Amino acid sequence: MHFYHIGFDYLASSQKFDPSLLANNYAAIVISDWPADNFSEQQLKTIAEKVHAGMGLLMIGGWESFTGVNRGYTDTVLKEVLPVVMQTTDDRVNCYQVCLIEKTTEHKIAASLPFDKNPPCIGGFNRLVAKPGTTVVLSSRRFSVSCSRNKFTFTPAEKTEPLLVVGCYGKGRVAAFATDVAPHWVGGLVDWGDRRITAQAPGANEVEVGNWYAELLANMVGWTAAMKNM
Repeated sequence: MHFYHIGFDYLASSQKFDPSLLANNYAAIVISDWPADNFSEQQLKTIAEKVHAGMGLLMIGGWESFTGVNRGYTDTVLKEVLPVVMQTTDDRVNCYQVCLIEKTTEHKIAASLPFDKNPPCIGGFNRLVAKPGTTVVLSSRRFSVSCSRNKFTFTPAEKTEPLLVVGCYGKGRVAAFATDVAPHWVGGLVDWGDRRITAQAPGANEVEVGNWYAELLANMVGWTAAMKNM
């Protein structure tokens, strides 16, 4: 995120949440495929209180996000904070055929990106339901692909699934992005762009991604954190 001048602190999924971080005046917290049991119940309550007071919260999908494989966040206080209703059972949807992202509503997060002309694909998502009063910015649509005599037929699903849902909790902005931003669900989204850019977090290896992918992530974080012009 330093490419977009967004500073951050990072905790790996193998680490427990450091309670001293709650003393920092963060503009937003991003939970990305991070086990819920790394938090204590009180820490999640404090995060909810901070969001209500004006801090942003973005949850990014994955096997350890939302309900996930272990009902991670389903029964926590974050069910009141997030702009989506989580499933009561495993919400993971793995797509072995085409699953494209569609822009559902005009919004600052997606306004600068060519979803209409060059939609990216993903490999899976968490199945969510948007709460009343929230905005579904992006949706995912699955396609059934068949081949006969070297001719391919693409049949789109009639219904789409909410992929990026935004809203407010008290004074704070909240967002839920139902797919992952790293392998394996990220699929072709990580390479989405008309040019390549490199990024490197402190202490991490340099990675090369598509510029539109990077812009989407920066826009999601920037909007959730209520950064200038977002």
